[in-house]
Amino acid sequence: MGDDGCGELKLNLLGSWQLRRDTSVLRVAARQQRLIAALAMRGPSLRSYLVGLLWPEYPEARALESLRVSVHLVSRQVPGLIENAGSMLSLNDHVDVDLHRIRARILSLSQPGLDGEVASSLHELRDAEVLPGWYEDWVIFEQSRLRQDRLRAFTAISRHALARGNPEVAGAAAEAALEIEPLYENAVRLLVAAEMMQSNPAAAIRTYERYRGKLGDDMGLLPSDSLRSLIADALDHNATAKKEQLLRATNSWPAGEPLLHHS
Repeated sequence: MGDDGCGELKLNLLGSWQLRRDTSVLRVAARQQRLIAALAMRGPSLRSYLVGLLWPEYPEARALESLRVSVHLVSRQVPGLIENAGSMLSLNDHVDVDLHRIRARILSLSQPGLDGEVASSLHELRDAEVLPGWYEDWVIFEQSRLRQDRLRAFTAISRHALARGNPEVAGAAAEAALEIEPLYENAVRLLVAAEMMQSNPAAAIRTYERYRGKLGDDMGLLPSDSLRSLIADALDHNATAKKEQLLRATNSWPAGEPLLHHS
């Protein structure tokens, strides 16, 4: 990483907080973890902003002292991690932060040439939760922000996969979106379309019925006309398939054999 003294530092904020240098895990106290996480999420920040963010319940003088001590401890434990420019603090630009990588991946999904990235993006995004178990307002904001970004990304992956004739990936991406927001109708529509593309109208109908029931129970609403029209096609397809199945079964009986035997 050059001559900044930081070494190969990797900061994980997805799943759980962890700071590593190469393969070694670095032990950092909870207060310092919060400071490092805030700088990673919010970017370069004024000291006055950080004290209000991290120690809102403290008087200003005490909060500033807590920040000063935290910066000192981090600088001693992990030299080069925090860049101190007086009133402004930031993480070293060379620190590899997994949250930054996942956001870059989401941004790349809106660019041309998505084909090679779909499967790996879906796998990488599915479990990308920011610091689960952290309940401070500024963390909850970042959790919600990434969740919405992931929701849009899954929708984009599903729509792209359908356009490329890949219903397996389209269905998996739509299901991932529904894990985040079960009442997101765009994702329901994409999942229904993927199931229909796989010639599975029964699964499409089940998906619709689950959504319709939950939407009615939770919101007192009905699915949109466009979704009801889409599922009507699935019902017609299902009815046709059953009729063809019955005709094939009927044609398989030996000629002249009665359908019913009377004793």
